[in-house]
Amino acid sequence: MTVSASPASRRGRLKVFLGYAAGVGKTYQMLTEARALREAGVDVVIGYFEPHGRRDTMALVEGLEMIPTRTIEHRGSTFQDLDTDAVLARRPRLAVVDEFPHTNLPGSARGKRWEDVHVLLDAGIDVLTTMNVQHLESLNDQIWQSTGVRVRETVPDWVLSQADEVVMVDLAPQALLNRLARGVVYPPERARLALQNFFKEPTLVALRELAMRQTAQALDSRQDGDEASEPAGGAAGEPDERIVLLIEPHPRSAVLIRRGRRVADYLKADCFAVHVERASGGGVLDAEARDALERLLNFARGLRIETRILQGDDVADALVGFARRNGATQIFVLRHRTRGVAALRRRGLVQRIVALAPDMQVTVVADRSHRRGAAGT
Repeated sequence: MTVSASPASRRGRLKVFLGYAAGVGKTYQMLTEARALREAGVDVVIGYFEPHGRRDTMALVEGLEMIPTRTIEHRGSTFQDLDTDAVLARRPRLAVVDEFPHTNLPGSARGKRWEDVHVLLDAGIDVLTTMNVQHLESLNDQIWQSTGVRVRETVPDWVLSQADEVVMVDLAPQALLNRLARGVVYPPERARLALQNFFKEPTLVALRELAMRQTAQALDSRQDGDEASEPAGGAAGEPDERIVLLIEPHPRSAVLIRRGRRVADYLKADCFAVHVERASGGGVLDAEARDALERLLNFARGLRIETRILQGDDVADALVGFARRNGATQIFVLRHRTRGVAALRRRGLVQRIVALAPDMQVTVVADRSHRRGAAGT
């Protein structure tokens, strides 16, 4: 039976404990705060938490009410997961929900745990949760380039930006490596595997810096939102920058979408993902290419980027025309790794966009993914 979230007089508040790697203490700090709130008289429950066999963390759960998890059978194995309906039925003031980016198993009501958390927030339940910075969608390509690990479980940037509070849980990389060596973070076999991925000191240093930047950006966004004065440029609430992304039915267009979203968030700009559909000259997409394009546009929509499909045999003219009508200040196009005639055509397209848009910044985004072998997490 599914328990629907009845309208609440207030939306719940979301607090995210952000780290840069497993073992920095996100869950520990989250549970410490949950215990303090319970002692202050707040009705607190644990919806889900992942102990990873860490005794100190597990000790913090003692005395806190735990909502029974949901048992799921998948491919012959049994898994335990957050029971959102049970939390809604219990209706506490605050729920602890670990591992915000988690992907739910097939058959779940929602695809991602962060979507379950939003159901709780809509019902007026406050939530404490945890995540690492490498799970932020717009950083996916940057993380792959710097670590060789493709993070599969991601959270759209707008989801984190809507959090009421983001707290960075910090630990020096060398101290974290010492914890790993002592077996505090993972059992020995898993620790050895971890050392082959994120747990290298230069990687940890880079991830820590990203987490610091992301936390600072979240703080800046909240301070800007609290300012009552009208923006310096344009009408009140109108962004000074608008970005247009040229999307093509190629997997590497995802790199362009992530980069555009990241820049748009930094500039507080509107962002559009545009595909130009050509009706002649061999420009009609086949079924496979059309499916690829739709996946990319859906990906952009998931990151809250507006999408458009334009008609026109001159791609540059249609793109720049759209950008001008919508007051765009920047255009992003993807650099293709092509040779021969295809490379000349591509260069010609970029040059024509630049010529038609002398008053806009045209950025050619490189895809560096070929520098890394296949990897994943």
